[in-house]
Amino acid sequence: MSRELQISAYDRGLHYGDGLFETIVCLRGRPRFLREHLERLAQGCARLGIALRTPASLGAQVIGAAAHGEDCIVKLIVTRGATAERGYRVPRALDPTVLVLRYPYRAPEASLIETGMRVRLGSLRLSESERLAGMKHLNRLEQVLAREEWSDPAIGESLLASRSGELISGTMSNVFIVRNDILETPLLALCGVRGIMRGMVLRRARTAGIETRERAMPWSENERIGECFLTSSVLGICPVRELDGRPLAVGALTRRLQALMAPLLTNEGGEDG
Repeated sequence: MSRELQISAYDRGLHYGDGLFETIVCLRGRPRFLREHLERLAQGCARLGIALRTPASLGAQVIGAAAHGEDCIVKLIVTRGATAERGYRVPRALDPTVLVLRYPYRAPEASLIETGMRVRLGSLRLSESERLAGMKHLNRLEQVLAREEWSDPAIGESLLASRSGELISGTMSNVFIVRNDILETPLLALCGVRGIMRGMVLRRARTAGIETRERAMPWSENERIGECFLTSSVLGICPVRELDGRPLAVGALTRRLQALMAPLLTNEGGEDG
């Protein structure tokens, strides 16, 4: 992890979480899904009104951070910038702060991807806001609190609901459910992050002729889930083998999607940006 980076004590990202971030897996010096990450970041900046003046240079910075050759994770952070002016009002003509950090990357254990993860149901309820839904903004306090709900190392993730009682995601992942051979995932119209891996799985599934559906999922439907998997940039596709103590089978559609995504996850499929 780089330790040379400095940030102003007046940065709005520090004071208000006023910014966005991307977590990019880099294999053998090549960022995975770089184009998709940069597109989501640009869309988020536009929605927040952050004037990113040199977006094209961000890709070069990520590639430079990954160029050491070993597998790593590059975290790209963009904040609105620093100002000595107090208050929530956004001062004009701020220069955004850009931070590029490199972390070691360890691929998920093959046994976890093969046999699946044990997952619990969380009690924290996610706040709802159409203005923020889908974005990977810097305020992750809800996720921090949700992760504090359990300490059992055998549990890998916790599913979360919205204030209105809909299944949304995990603390650090998106969730998919297979029902009647249809691939379903929460709509995320009011909260949650539209993950890059989530989008890639939906795209790959549709290309393969698999019917997909994004819809509102009442929390009570958890009792009827029979096949489920999680996605994230780090995890890829990870089956759920146990949900709140109830065993689940790793289904055929999950295995098919793992096989379809495998070339992309190893940067051999031509869609790594």
